[in-house]
Amino acid sequence: QVQLVESGGGLVSAGGSLRLSCAASVNILSINAMGWYRQAPGKQRELVARITKGGTTNYVDAVKGRFTISRDNARNMVYLQMNSLKAEDTAVYYCNAMVSRGVLESTYWGQGTQVTVSS
Repeated sequence: QVQLVESGGGLVSAGGSLRLSCAASVNILSINAMGWYRQAPGKQRELVARITKGGTTNYVDAVKGRFTISRDNARNMVYLQMNSLKAEDTAVYYCNAMVSRGVLESTYWGQGTQVTVSS
């Protein structure tokens, strides 16, 4: 019902920057919250950043001050600007959307984009 497509991953050196993009197939104003998760090999997927349709943002402590989540409602896009990247940021990053319709709640995931930070 909601398709999410990530892009912008790649290989960067420690201290560098990268900007991830997530394109949604629906008006993101109809989505209650969108976020970025990441999963490193052998580790559980974790929430990195989240933004509600009201504009409230949340970040995991490890990325505060370095990452910024934003959205472009006209383009149905969500972005994750990643600065001062560290080797420990290496992971597959997934775009996520949570949609509530009445009493029903649905969660959607993108295919993921690889971010590799060399030390």
